[in-house]
Amino acid sequence: MKPKLRKYLSTLDAAFLYLERKECPMNIGAACIFEGKLTYDSLLKHIEDRLPLVPRYLQKLSPDPFNITHPSWELDRKFSIKKHVIKVKQKKTFNKKDLENFMGKLMSELMDRSKPLWELYLIEDFEGGGSAIIAKIHHCMADGISGIDIMKVMFDVTAKAEKPETQPIPDEPQKDLTEKLLDSFFNTLQEEAKNFLALQGGIFYLLSSFTKPELINSLPEIAELIPAISSPPFILPFNRECSGERRLAWTEFSFKDARKIRDRLGGTVNDVVLTALTKSVSEYTKLHKQSVKDKFVRFMVPVSLRQKEERGSLGNLISFLPVEIPIDIEETDEIFRYVNRKMNLMKNAHIAETLMLFGAAYGMLPPPIQAAIGAIVDLPFPPFNMVATNVPGPQIPLYLAGRKMVEQYPYVPVGYRLGLGCAILSYDKKLYFGLSSDKQAMPDVEKFKQILDDTLSKMKGKYCA
Repeated sequence: MKPKLRKYLSTLDAAFLYLERKECPMNIGAACIFEGKLTYDSLLKHIEDRLPLVPRYLQKLSPDPFNITHPSWELDRKFSIKKHVIKVKQKKTFNKKDLENFMGKLMSELMDRSKPLWELYLIEDFEGGGSAIIAKIHHCMADGISGIDIMKVMFDVTAKAEKPETQPIPDEPQKDLTEKLLDSFFNTLQEEAKNFLALQGGIFYLLSSFTKPELINSLPEIAELIPAISSPPFILPFNRECSGERRLAWTEFSFKDARKIRDRLGGTVNDVVLTALTKSVSEYTKLHKQSVKDKFVRFMVPVSLRQKEERGSLGNLISFLPVEIPIDIEETDEIFRYVNRKMNLMKNAHIAETLMLFGAAYGMLPPPIQAAIGAIVDLPFPPFNMVATNVPGPQIPLYLAGRKMVEQYPYVPVGYRLGLGCAILSYDKKLYFGLSSDKQAMPDVEKFKQILDDTLSKMKGKYCA
């Protein structure tokens, strides 16, 4: 059964809209590199043939005329695909560094809210006889998992795929002011009731969980998690005021080697990733002449709450884990054991679900107040040091308009004194790391990338021999 699209933004979707500002554009996306030449005409036709399968991409935001609920999605009656699929004018053949720089500029720009909030930029002339695409989507439309689901619609598993069967998008009837007022009023009631039930159900769920003997025995360890939820993090070199100008750096690592390290040390691939990032943060901090003794890095690790029946739907269905790891541990195997223990403890203590309760309580506030909070919020310190999001992608090659995608580097937004973020995507037997930084807060993201490369190389040599 095909998931039904929401007409109105959810509380979480709307938060990405309300928190956006020049210093923090809320764009997500990816750079995709292809074998062979993708032409503009073939790409345009390929996307146009599949757009009816994702009708959200034909809709634009419409603010509530009465300002009593969140904005809604409405069909863009002036939709033009050429405003969204854009051929980049090139003076030379792009290499990967050119692509990084160009994507950094694109992700620094706020999107035009008068049209559907997505864009594809085609680079026809890429090094090695290839081509590339940069996808840019507003975070209020999608999270990482739903972004992967969209890939399944737009991409094919063979080079010679047939045109999909589609149904025409039904025209939305125009409503008068009375109907719009009723819609807005009932959506506000529905959203507040949903958040109240989520809050109530979550409290009962947590209470029942804490009656389990194994969790009661872990209460002293769970108490260790409180600082990561209730206190500011240590300020690291990249936790400074942001300008909105983005700089990117990319790298990759064998998924097979990541699994070997996982099996050798006994944990998960995500533990491997967080271990490598922690060690890199430690070395980068020392590079900037700061002490790492008794300091921690606090990662915001997004956790998908999307159920199986919700796969394919758009919007954001996520919570997060505030994972705090010491940066004064030298050996990566010790860091790995700490990460693995901390992640298991947080999952067993249902921290992600607990934090969702705060989201549900916030969602019970009237939407105009939520918008006002988003417009004025300016914390004197960041709630985390950096975002680290790991999205599982397909382990087989995908094709777009007959061209094989050979590399894909994801992007996660930064801002609010989070000057560095890392998105990791697994695709076709590789882990692709997309480092995003703010130029003012972290002008040397390339240095961090070099440290990360060195850390991953040393872990491979130590644990994959």
